[in-house]
Amino acid sequence: MHTVVRGAGAFGLAALLLTAATGCQGDGSSAAEPAPTSAAVGAGTGTGAATGAAAQQLDWHACSAPISAQGSGTAPAADDWQCATLKAPLDHGKPDGATIDLALIRSRAKDEEHRIGSLLFNFGGPGASGVATLPALAASYSSLNSRYDLVSFDPRGVGASAGVTCLDDRAMDAATAADSTPETPEAVKALDADNAGFAAACEHNSGAVLPYVDTESAARDLDLMRQVLGDQKLSYFGISYGTQLGGVYAHLFPQQVGRMVLDSVVDPTKDPQQSALGQAQGFQLALGDFMKACAAQAGTACPTGAGGDDGTAKVEALVQKLAQSPLPTKQGRQLTENLAVTGIAAALYSQETWPALATGLTEAMELGTGDTLLQLADALNGRDAQGHYTNLNAANRAINCVDARQRYSDQDVQQQLPQFRAVSPVFGSFTAWGLTACTGWPVPGRAAHPDVSAPGAAPVLVVGTTGDPATPVEGARTMAEQLGAGVGVTVTLQGEGHGGYNTGNPCLKQTVDAYLLDGTVPANGTTCG
Repeated sequence: MHTVVRGAGAFGLAALLLTAATGCQGDGSSAAEPAPTSAAVGAGTGTGAATGAAAQQLDWHACSAPISAQGSGTAPAADDWQCATLKAPLDHGKPDGATIDLALIRSRAKDEEHRIGSLLFNFGGPGASGVATLPALAASYSSLNSRYDLVSFDPRGVGASAGVTCLDDRAMDAATAADSTPETPEAVKALDADNAGFAAACEHNSGAVLPYVDTESAARDLDLMRQVLGDQKLSYFGISYGTQLGGVYAHLFPQQVGRMVLDSVVDPTKDPQQSALGQAQGFQLALGDFMKACAAQAGTACPTGAGGDDGTAKVEALVQKLAQSPLPTKQGRQLTENLAVTGIAAALYSQETWPALATGLTEAMELGTGDTLLQLADALNGRDAQGHYTNLNAANRAINCVDARQRYSDQDVQQQLPQFRAVSPVFGSFTAWGLTACTGWPVPGRAAHPDVSAPGAAPVLVVGTTGDPATPVEGARTMAEQLGAGVGVTVTLQGEGHGGYNTGNPCLKQTVDAYLLDGTVPANGTTCG
């Protein structure tokens, strides 16, 4: 199973570690017990009035602890956080039909007298629970909370919002550990069977919602939220996949765009193959930057030595060894090749987790244990210490597969493998074979790529980071161009990691805050060091 899909990896390992607390069916494993779609999808109202903005008044109340589909942890402080449920049409083309519930969370503006309105957040994935993630990252947005109600939500198909259900926890353990870079015809058949089993489980458990978890429907949900929250314009902060959602919203509702920040941008012009190739290259670049920093700080104690080609060869050798001989861990689970690469990728999302990566590689290369890399992989996969998974992987695949119409065969991947391996000896095969995840999906994809053109919209701040592994900086420039002249305004952070604002860079934070709080639009092409 590949968590890294379509250039929109889960946002920020720091958030994932906070929300996670710290394939498919193998022998003896089974699909998840069905969560009947009748529990997630309501009957039609007959009038459409129940889901209209004018008819809805949100019942804000103290939040409960996250459900397992959102993540583990305790309920956020009642003094700071409130939760509510919004009704939305399952199919926006049939407003009188079936409905779904969308989970929301908010922290009221601290300066009520100078309150601007609501600032909605989407943290990416796709598949990340905004209800669980926003409280975990709230300190990063304290300056914005002065005049905005900070609001986030579980998008349709995610967490508590008609969350897509596929495999149970035991089957997910097998899926995340399984070989996803087949080298033999038999291994290719096994991967195809795993993909088919995953798709069948999703259809069995969540077939009623699978056609409607697309990004356009989520963008229409955003506009419904805007209206019910009482905002004339949408103020929005989208990160990673959240930039794609924001771009689609701007295309559908250009006149309703207020102040919008798109940070760590998914390139809207690339197809899945191009995105996967760019992401492989981005992670390889980030690995190289990590190895360089590690060598400078730790010298000969760095597990990847001096870095460069020699360091890459060391990591390659470890991965190849794990394909034959997984490492033991204190959990009793094994660190497999797939889990190791997932753990390495997870640590590259933020410089803050580079020390953990150095520890994990040292353990694996010198001590023959896989504890730290397994913890990192679990965080990215949405697995908590009790062995429960969020629905991140299920939602990620469901949303990607209904958004993109491309379907790739084994032969397509095998033809592209040399190119992928050339740009990334460590990550190339994994991102290439991930392209088969949507093959045989029970719902057809909607488009070749999203339309984000938004003529007439207010200026949108588009932020890219030069060392971003998951969404390469070029995507920000392309997004700005596609939004249109006078709409997309680029700001580039020269640094590392995925999610520029949350690095705390003073220049970038000041630039974004001035835009969101005061409406000050920076010069296009602004760079922060």
